[in-house]
Amino acid sequence: MSAFLTRTISLGVAVAAFGAVWAGVQSSVPADQASGPFLVGEAHAAEKATIIPAPRVSTTESGKRAVAIFAGGCFWGVEAVFEHTKGVISASSGYHGGTKRTASYEIVSSGVTDHAEAVRVVYDPDKVSYGKLMQIYFSVITDPTMLNAQGPDRGKQYRSALVPMNAVQAKAARAYIAQLEKGDYWKRPIVTRIEAYKAFYPAETYHQDFMQKNPGQGYIVRWDKPKVANLKKYFPGQYRAQPVS
Repeated sequence: MSAFLTRTISLGVAVAAFGAVWAGVQSSVPADQASGPFLVGEAHAAEKATIIPAPRVSTTESGKRAVAIFAGGCFWGVEAVFEHTKGVISASSGYHGGTKRTASYEIVSSGVTDHAEAVRVVYDPDKVSYGKLMQIYFSVITDPTMLNAQGPDRGKQYRSALVPMNAVQAKAARAYIAQLEKGDYWKRPIVTRIEAYKAFYPAETYHQDFMQKNPGQGYIVRWDKPKVANLKKYFPGQYRAQPVS
């Protein structure tokens, strides 16, 4: 078989494989979330901040350290925003919702587990409240109307979810979503879930502080730097130029 014919067959197989994967991706997206080629409409939506009011329900927590878990698409951007938020002590990428055995990037990315890419945020409640973190999350991190998807990513591992770690957070999360549902902030209904805490499994080392280590990486530049820029623009009082790690 000639080298040219071999390359032609290989290219055909690759195109067919991509077509099959793309068809599966498209079929998993609700009709009103699917836009033109390469989901350009959602790409623009993902970069746009939606400024919303602060929660009405108080989220007073005692102590100098509290923990919260947020899932809102690829964990690189979620982590980056919280690392630039004043009052946050640390933010780490990981997996929540599934088992320890399936808590690896390769398996989670397949979409067959119950895990969501998530970020564990440790913060000082005297400096930033859980309510403020939620306001930032809904304003500049996630589009709460996208079902099992964020930006260019599709699959239930990219779902939008709050994982309260105590009764105060759980009450505040329920109240805030109810408050936002009564407003006219998005064109589609909110589908962000409130999930009971199971276990958080840290992601692989190369995922941690990914934006800090890879500021010029294509995905980071296109999807995640705009989130941090929106934090700085719309929440200047909460923005810190030097991120925690």
